[in-house]
Amino acid sequence: MHPYKRSARLNILLREEIADIIMHRVNDPRLGFITVTDVSLTDDLKIARVYISVLKPEEQESALEILSQSKAMIRSEVAKRVRMKFIPALEFRIDESIEQGFRIDKLLNEIKTHHPEPEA
Repeated sequence: MHPYKRSARLNILLREEIADIIMHRVNDPRLGFITVTDVSLTDDLKIARVYISVLKPEEQESALEILSQSKAMIRSEVAKRVRMKFIPALEFRIDESIEQGFRIDKLLNEIKTHHPEPEA
């Protein structure tokens, strides 16, 4: 018995496969540097939300558009690589967690510089 749900294992597998497909099979020169940060499957395993990070923030919208146009090819390639009864539909989204992490880090640094710790 595995200590976590099947969907958690599939999230990891799909993230690796989709990242490899985007890197090697999606041949669009407009596509910049993209990282697949996470995949989140719904509980019924019908929809996979693929979270991506784009190096240049101004390229986020075009990257989402290119990936949305390539959904069918990516999904069919996933079907060849991953053995599942049903291959989930793909939804591409921008991963906001990295940006939130930077904001939290910036706020913590501001607190540290404005309120130095008392010496013991």
